[in-house]
Amino acid sequence: MTENRLANETSPYLRQHADNPVDWMPWGDEAFALARERDVPVFLSVGYSSCHWCHVMAHESFEDPDTAAVMNDLFVNVKVDREERPDVDAIYMQSVQALTGRGGWPMSVWCTPAGRPFYAGTYFPDDDRHGMPSFRRVCAAIAEAWRERRDEVSAQSEQLTAALSEEALRIDRAGDEDLDAGILARSYAGIRSQFEPSYGGFGRAPKFPQAMTIDFLCHAYVRNLSDETRTMIATTLDAMAAGGIHDQLGGGFARYSTDDQWLVPHFEKMLYDNALLTRAYLHGFLVTGEPRYRRVVEDIVEYVLRDLRDPLGGFYSAEDADSEGVEGKFYCWSIAELREVCGADADAVIAYYGATENGNFVDPHTGFRGNILHVSERNAEPPVEVERSKSRLLARRATRVRPALDDKVLLGWNALMLGALAEAAAALGRDDWMEIARVNARFLLTELRRTDGRLLRSWRAPYLAYAEDYAALLEGLCTLAELDDVAWLADARTVASELLRLFRDDDGGGFFTTGTDAEQLVVRLKDLFDDATPSANSMAANGLLRLAQLSGATELEAPAVEVLRMLAPSAAAHPNGFAHLLDALERFVTSPTEIAIVGDPLDERTRALRREIATRLVPASVTLTGSANDPSPLLAGREARDGSPTAYVCEHYTCKQPVTSATDLGEQLDAVLASRRR
Repeated sequence: MTENRLANETSPYLRQHADNPVDWMPWGDEAFALARERDVPVFLSVGYSSCHWCHVMAHESFEDPDTAAVMNDLFVNVKVDREERPDVDAIYMQSVQALTGRGGWPMSVWCTPAGRPFYAGTYFPDDDRHGMPSFRRVCAAIAEAWRERRDEVSAQSEQLTAALSEEALRIDRAGDEDLDAGILARSYAGIRSQFEPSYGGFGRAPKFPQAMTIDFLCHAYVRNLSDETRTMIATTLDAMAAGGIHDQLGGGFARYSTDDQWLVPHFEKMLYDNALLTRAYLHGFLVTGEPRYRRVVEDIVEYVLRDLRDPLGGFYSAEDADSEGVEGKFYCWSIAELREVCGADADAVIAYYGATENGNFVDPHTGFRGNILHVSERNAEPPVEVERSKSRLLARRATRVRPALDDKVLLGWNALMLGALAEAAAALGRDDWMEIARVNARFLLTELRRTDGRLLRSWRAPYLAYAEDYAALLEGLCTLAELDDVAWLADARTVASELLRLFRDDDGGGFFTTGTDAEQLVVRLKDLFDDATPSANSMAANGLLRLAQLSGATELEAPAVEVLRMLAPSAAAHPNGFAHLLDALERFVTSPTEIAIVGDPLDERTRALRREIATRLVPASVTLTGSANDPSPLLAGREARDGSPTAYVCEHYTCKQPVTSATDLGEQLDAVLASRRR
């Protein structure tokens, strides 16, 4: 027998289970060797620290000594943090989906000692209920099958592993289909057909923000100026901002809403959601001019910088949904407490935030009841009573037990925040945010990098970075090169080179999830679908196309186009699953707009020119600021006119008259945008 070995792991999720009576082991050769020695299956439990139902199953089963005794007797038990090991998570999630038709976390998978899955599910209750068998009953049945019907189990594992391998290679090919704007048009039609007009979003509950789809619509609005497109953008952004999914006091967004109205979330807050929503609300602001979207951008960024930033410059992964064993307790309010805190302002606060005596939320496990604050009249400006009560409400909330913090610093998620922060800093004129973005980039390039240059997935952990980490960092560095300093191009070139060397599929096209130097699992998958985060292949395609334009390294285009040809037909049929890929496709099918500014970046005249660019959404464009000596063809041969910082706008491979005034540059950019609508 072994013992629980999670106490010294880097993952907060694994450490949460260090005191379980289950003899947990981390993923690794030792666990599978022990399973072979004992001739028992491996029980693989995959989750993450802010997962509500992971906590429920842990409380019901993994903390129960009797259940733990059964698990320890029958299996070798392995815990995996899906955020540290997305490769393991992706493989076994496919087995869950193949066996059950659905997926989610906690993920529960039983494997042979060779790591081949043969039975899988998600949450299992502690007692038979709602048509689900109890966890202990499932464990007993699996152990009985392992002992008495080993041939059937082995056959099932072989068939399932073969199916996973086949699925990994089953990709629609474009064939002779052209990569053209028609795919964007069909994708737009598909998104429009899924739009929910009352509260926005795409589809019914549970509702996820789908920030990348909103980005796609913002790009579409630049092209079509359609009232229909603006309505889809505004309805979705407004309803989410007004809902309980949005923390009305502390800022930031929860992961998703359990209802159509965005009112009741599972309260966990993820770094990646807030990074992607920063861009979505920023782009909404840029294309509509609505100041309320700017306020949401500021609200999200302030939350991330206040509550998720490590002093050394990294961003933490998430905050939990639960505190004191109760979901949402930290965020909810009673009428009595609102009256106590707000005093004479209470009536206005209660009305604005839609609070009632009975509340609008009940934790089904504990019976806790309260009010999730939301804006009861969408887009209503907060009255003065609400504005002056916020600080008092936040001060009271700060005295509560705060949800647990997942302090992992993950490369890919940080890179998403890096890009969003740099873009927001440039557009909103926040030099302080840009400096924080620079610090974050330097942190990632040093603290999450081995001495041999190999990037790592997680700070202070040994896991090698995945394709999504490299691709996200490539995009973030391209954004910094465009909006901060051309010198970031050198780092972007290095990251792109390693992305291609370690992950590119030279035979089938696209990028594998794991590098050639990584642990060999039962299947080597490719991350293809834009889900909660952009896929590795979508980010790689977009990043390589951007870098090719910025650096003149045209050889980078070919691997990006391979991805587009591989996935474009699927994108047209299922646009919500490829929304970030559509950004890359638009970049490829649109004649490039290149903007070069020659001048000292610290000169206020240069800064004025850069602001004209940053305050517009110009899809499929690249921009650089520097001198004719900087390493980019965009700047080569460009000269400042009459000693003044000068902007060059080139479109359709033809350059306009160089200009030195921000007003003239703005007029040229507006003409570029107008030409996209012809």
